[in-house]
Amino acid sequence: MSRNMTHRLSEFAVGLLFGWGLMLAGMTDPAKVIGFLDLAGAWDPSLAFVMGGAIAVGFFAFGSAKKRTSNFLGGALHLPTSRDIDKPLVAGSLLFGAGWGLAGFCPGPAIVSMAAGQPKAAVFFVAMLAGMLVFDWLDRMGRRVAAAA
Repeated sequence: MSRNMTHRLSEFAVGLLFGWGLMLAGMTDPAKVIGFLDLAGAWDPSLAFVMGGAIAVGFFAFGSAKKRTSNFLGGALHLPTSRDIDKPLVAGSLLFGAGWGLAGFCPGPAIVSMAAGQPKAAVFFVAMLAGMLVFDWLDRMGRRVAAAA
């Protein structure tokens, strides 16, 4: 089996495991997510355990990855180096949180839910793609204006 095919199969397996985990944790149910975000009402703390588990796994995984120069299949490993907290990061985080709170979806669970046939997830996914395209367009326009000045 070729190296590229091995990479694709491992990517598929990890994505499948991730999607299965999202479904098992209830992250694909917008009502459960909105219940978690409803701190003043009928708060459902169960997703805090999901987040805690993800943070713990990520903490150790990134700690291990920092010591490596290649991934487990031999490919290049590129980790972000920027630690800046700037206006675009804060604005994007606020928009992400607002979208998550309004729709009950974030990108991963939305894709899993859309694949499972949830129409609300498909609407969210289309809106997410539109937002990404608008951002890309605005970013390119801003760079052109900055380069012309």
